[in-house]
Amino acid sequence: MPNDAKAPKVDSTLSKGLAILENLASARQGKGVTQISRELELTKSNTFRLLQTLTTLGYVKHFEDKTYGATLKTWQVGRALVDNLNLRELAAPEMSFLSQETGETVYLAVPENLTVIYIDKIDSQKPIRSWNAVGGSAPLHCVGTGKAILAANYERMRDQLQGNLTRHTDRTLTSFAQLDADMAATQQRGYAFDTGEFRDRILSFGAPITLPDGVAVAALGVSLPDINLAENAETRIGDLVRHAASSVSLKLSRG
Repeated sequence: MPNDAKAPKVDSTLSKGLAILENLASARQGKGVTQISRELELTKSNTFRLLQTLTTLGYVKHFEDKTYGATLKTWQVGRALVDNLNLRELAAPEMSFLSQETGETVYLAVPENLTVIYIDKIDSQKPIRSWNAVGGSAPLHCVGTGKAILAANYERMRDQLQGNLTRHTDRTLTSFAQLDADMAATQQRGYAFDTGEFRDRILSFGAPITLPDGVAVAALGVSLPDINLAENAETRIGDLVRHAASSVSLKLSRG
C-alpha cells in the first residue's frame, strides 16, 4: 500500500543557516564566504546573506581578515540545554565510581565565564583531604576541572584569558607559553593535571564532559593533598577521570 504520510516540511533558509553555523562551529579557524559556499554547495550571495543574519544575532563573528567564525553563543545555548538535562543525575554513577576507586574528593564542575563552579561533590573519607564547597568556584586556568574544560574549548577561549592569568601559588601558569604547552599536553593525554596551581600542595585531575560536537560543558575531577598521591599513581587517577567523563559524555550524546 502507498505510504500517505507526508514528510514534515523543512524551512530551507533555516536549514542552510544552521548548516553554516555547524560548519563554523567545527572549524579550527575562520572561513571566508567562498570556502563556506563551496563546502556547503550554496551560492555566495546566499551564504553572505545568511552570515550577515547570524552575525547580527551574535552567533557568528566577522574577523578583520574578512573570515567568519562561530561565537560562544552557540556554546551558551548548549550550556542551557545541559542545565536542563540534570547533569548531577547523569554523572552520579561515575562520581560514585571515582570515589570508590580513588578514595579522594570528587567534583562535578561547570564553566562560568573564566571560572568553574562546583555543582556537586563526594567528600573524601581520608583524614587528610581536599575540600571545596558546592557552589564554590576556581579560575579555569588553575584547577583540574577548569583546565580540562579550557583545553577542550581552547581555540575559542584562549583570547579571553589575556590579562587574566592570575597567580595563586608559585606553580600557577601565568604566561601563554606555559599555558599553551600545558593545554597541548592535556589534549594529548585526555585529562588535565593541576600540580598545586590554585592551592599549595593540593593536586587535582580533571576531564571534560563534552557535547557531540566536542564542546566541553562540564568536567569531572578528583582532588587530593599531594601527601595522598601514591608513587606512580598520577596516570592511573588521570585515566580513571578520563574514562568517567567520557562515559557521561556518551550519555549526553544519546540524549
